[in-house]
Amino acid sequence: MTIAHVLMHSPLVGPSTWAPVAQRLPHALVPSFLHLADAQPPFWPHVAGTVAAAAAALPPATEVVLVAHSNAGRFLPVVVDAINRPVRGCIFVDASLPAREGPTDAVKPALLELVRRKAQGGRLPPWWQWWDEADIAGLFPDPATMRAICDEQPRLPLSFFEERIPVPAGWDDRRCSYLMFGSGADDDKAAEARDRGWRVDHLTGSHLHQLVDPDAVAATIQTLA
Repeated sequence: MTIAHVLMHSPLVGPSTWAPVAQRLPHALVPSFLHLADAQPPFWPHVAGTVAAAAAALPPATEVVLVAHSNAGRFLPVVVDAINRPVRGCIFVDASLPAREGPTDAVKPALLELVRRKAQGGRLPPWWQWWDEADIAGLFPDPATMRAICDEQPRLPLSFFEERIPVPAGWDDRRCSYLMFGSGADDDKAAEARDRGWRVDHLTGSHLHQLVDPDAVAATIQTLA
């Protein structure tokens, strides 16, 4: 049985955030969600449909492992529901978790307040412009990578952040796990994942650690899968 890793990037950034890891995983796909900047709400069907279309192009006997980073974790239930092939497991990589029941907010309330303040003409600036450059420079391995990742980031509509995402029943009837980037102690999301009975692993690093140490991240994903 062939296993394909489908790497889902946060819609706030771009597919290049997964490129170094994809190069190190067998049968890896990185669907792009950059088109969400020009889409109309609701946005979650666009995310689910994009991943489902990418998975549909795989050979028939291929099973899928979904790997979501950051905000993409909130979309995993609708993606599982949309894919017309076996989903072997779901891996949340320093990612937001969907609600246990009922719809999931697209972002946590504190972030929604922030983006509403930063929106201009119903649209957000690219994610990197939300912060002082010095505060995010440490997320990247070098200035060239930082520039490439920042140049790719979309200007999402405010409505993207205001929507609620369904959580279809049974989406987690498969192996789910959580990979946290941090100092080693569980953060709130890792603690909740552990409370759900999921395996939790840690790698020391910051939120974009897949760019800094893709070898370790790829190896851990393969272990969790």
